[in-house]
Amino acid sequence: MKRRQILKGAAGVAAAGAATVGVVGCTQDDGEKAALQQQLDDANAKIAEMTAAQQAPAAATGRIDVAMVSTWPRDFPGLGTGAQRFAKRVSDMSDGRIAVQYFAGGERVKPFDSFDEVASGNAQMYHGADYYWKGKHPGWAYFTAVPFGMTYTEINAWIRFGGGQELWDELAGGFNLKGLMCGNTGVQMGGWFRQEMNAANDFNGLKMRIPGLGGDVLAKLGASPVSLPGSQIYENLVSGAIDATEWVGPWNDSVMKFYEAAKYYYYPGMHEPGAMLAVGVNKDFWEGLSRADRVTIEAAASMENDVMMSEYNAKNGESLAKLIAEQGVQLRRFNDDIYDSFGEAAAEVFAEVVEHSDLARRIHESFVRSRSDVGAWAKISDQEYVRQRNRVLGL
Repeated sequence: MKRRQILKGAAGVAAAGAATVGVVGCTQDDGEKAALQQQLDDANAKIAEMTAAQQAPAAATGRIDVAMVSTWPRDFPGLGTGAQRFAKRVSDMSDGRIAVQYFAGGERVKPFDSFDEVASGNAQMYHGADYYWKGKHPGWAYFTAVPFGMTYTEINAWIRFGGGQELWDELAGGFNLKGLMCGNTGVQMGGWFRQEMNAANDFNGLKMRIPGLGGDVLAKLGASPVSLPGSQIYENLVSGAIDATEWVGPWNDSVMKFYEAAKYYYYPGMHEPGAMLAVGVNKDFWEGLSRADRVTIEAAASMENDVMMSEYNAKNGESLAKLIAEQGVQLRRFNDDIYDSFGEAAAEVFAEVVEHSDLARRIHESFVRSRSDVGAWAKISDQEYVRQRNRVLGL
């Protein structure tokens, strides 16, 4: 039945009821008046019900077009494919009603312009690593990874149950953004070097691609940190424009072929122990969505947060073995003296961060508190079990 017909019929009922009340008002007793008034109320309720029924399907089926930019090359394993997988999942989960058009880094805007593109509303979402934006506010670094920070399971606990999401919302809201966890690479490698790193002073004068607060730590040791998008790292390493680089881990690094320019591969990376990736959503766009649509996007992001980490864990081991056996890569462990120097430098960096603003201090303090609480449990649960398992099995 057409909406106009429904309203016409319902209005007729209402008009009849109203007319009856008018006619009998002078002749009927109060009981009859009440009965007629009830008929009128019922008719009005019917109008409201039928109007809502007509409008609801239109709202539920309206197409929402989303432009999503990213900091990653198209089809780049893990980072790029994870972002693309998230975009497709949102569309699939909404039966195509939320239509996400994905743009890899450089296809719509340069990788590091993704933040401004979404904050301004020119695009609705980005996928990237939020520590890229630490120049806008140092608090952004905590929502990817910071030196001596949290592992994947630990940072998930902070974001979801330790007050992290609320602080992230406060920070992002100041830039007209909403952040969601959407991927993690796990513990990253320390980087690729042309020479062996035997002491902290070996970093003095080193030009190294390393973003975030990790770069600030190496600067304290005399290095010159450089922030480059993934697509530009190889050419700068091969040309000698940089002396060393970190990227992610064996799976991604083997694709980038860094071994062609640097053979020493160090572990573990103090700078990114659990690099969390994010979907940044334009806040105005986010708040204009229905609750159902917001939950759909949240669910898709949460799923990718799990799937990406699983994929990295599945592929890093095999890739590392191939790098060593087939490419002659020399695996090296940072010694304790170097790691102690990292720790001292990191303390200086954090002392500067908390002086930036009240929000930076509150983010840092919340992060440290959660790292202490969750880390204490991890020490006697996950870490101790893995230590004993590997000892017994010889792994």
